Amino acid sequence: MAKSTVSNIRKKRPLGRPRVDAVPVMVRMPPNEMQGVDRWIEGRPPPKPSRPEAIRRLVEIGLGKSLSNPAMTSTGKVSAERAKELAAKTIDRIGDPAASAKENATRKRRLIKGPSEFREQRVDRGKGKA
Repeated sequence: MAKSTVSNIRKKRPLGRPRVDAVPVMVRMPPNEMQGVDRWIEGRPPPKPSRPEAIRRLVEIGLGKSLSNPAMTSTGKVSAERAKELAAKTIDRIGDPAASAKENATRKRRLIKGPSEFREQRVDRGKGKA
């Protein structure tokens, strides 16, 4: 009787995420914050990220380091200008027809620029004119 050999049997690789040089972190989150993460996940296009991947992406965005994933970054001035155009069109459409042109222009400028309290809080922008 011939001996069977084990050398021709392939070993299965472990399933799951490949090893990376990373530090494991345990985070406890209140249910309302977790629901916010879940809502963010639902707003993503397929394939939807897992909770850990979503949290990693949100941390990158929050730290302003989303440059590692070009799909998540804006193209700077082009995107900002496009956003201003869309905001201006929307404000014009829903503006008060009874107000004067000067008043509408002032309201529009304040809405596009945003409240000064929030402009001071923006960490992704340099300090400029208020």
